[in-house]
Amino acid sequence: MTLELRTVSKVVNGQTHIYPTDLTLQKGTMNVLLGPTLSGKTSLMRLMAGLDVPTEGQIFWEGTDVTGMRVQDRQVAMVYQQFINYPSMTVYDNIASPLRLLGKSKTEIDAAVRKSADLMQLTPMLERKPLELSGGQQQRCALARALVKDAGLVLLDEPLANLDYKLREELRVEIPKIFEEAGSIFVYATTEPEEALLLGGNTAAMWEGRVTQFGLTPDVYRQPVDATTARVFSDPPMNFLKVRKTGDRITFGDGQSAAATGQMATLSDGSYLAGFRPNHVEIVSHTEGAMEFETRLIVTELTGSETFVHLDHHGEKWVGLVHGVHDLELGAALQVYLDPRHVYIFREDGALVAPASYAQAA
Repeated sequence: MTLELRTVSKVVNGQTHIYPTDLTLQKGTMNVLLGPTLSGKTSLMRLMAGLDVPTEGQIFWEGTDVTGMRVQDRQVAMVYQQFINYPSMTVYDNIASPLRLLGKSKTEIDAAVRKSADLMQLTPMLERKPLELSGGQQQRCALARALVKDAGLVLLDEPLANLDYKLREELRVEIPKIFEEAGSIFVYATTEPEEALLLGGNTAAMWEGRVTQFGLTPDVYRQPVDATTARVFSDPPMNFLKVRKTGDRITFGDGQSAAATGQMATLSDGSYLAGFRPNHVEIVSHTEGAMEFETRLIVTELTGSETFVHLDHHGEKWVGLVHGVHDLELGAALQVYLDPRHVYIFREDGALVAPASYAQAA
């Protein structure tokens, strides 16, 4: 069972929503579409579902061209951010509704509903109405209704975005287990890199209507093919700094330099772009050989156990994520430190030429 997109694109009123995209998804896989708002995640999902027809290209399901096939005739289920349940029906009837439309027998419906409800931990609530449930339970009801169809393709468009933090965390843990049992192709859209990492499987990084990279989630995170993918797969986005390779050294701003080791040693002399994630910025150095940078503190954000520090480095805006709560003076000079092993090197056009040392070893 495969879903294959061959050079699929979508243009609406002269605006390109999806640039030519090739993508193959396999049975029993979790596939995350990761990107900011308006990156094309929902547009790509609508093409997969058959809700929209591509301007160019073809869509194949198990080797059959389904490009022009109606969504009703496909094995597709979709759950949106704004989850929908029928308030006048019980949870049982909500889950059973798509099977009744398909003309299934009462015995088939009952068995399928109870299996789906059990997967979603809704069995004790089957006789309740949706408005008697918590937000998380209502979303699980919507998910159960999608799963009960035994669809080969299940599309989830930011399904947890409207839930509170605790419920999101609970469902993020539950969802991969549920999907593993179902055996369908799952496509899950999110704006949050952390969610992609928690869900695992494969990730397609998206930016302005393009899939910039697709592969196993840890691989896309550790070895982004370009600066755009690195920016997408980092929250807050990756920090960047112009650098120069000369001989056996990489020279950074503030006159800092580090030995050009590993893949960096093979680079030609010239200008490049260094990238590093916010969680690798330190305000107290714990690493021998760490580089030191002079910055100005713009603002701090406390998250409880961690602090986001927004920095100005000679006109470049950086963000650091440091452990603990820190009482720092806004507008003051702040020394920050960076382990060279956590630095990615990109060409000036954005293509990755040397992954961080820790990523190569992972």
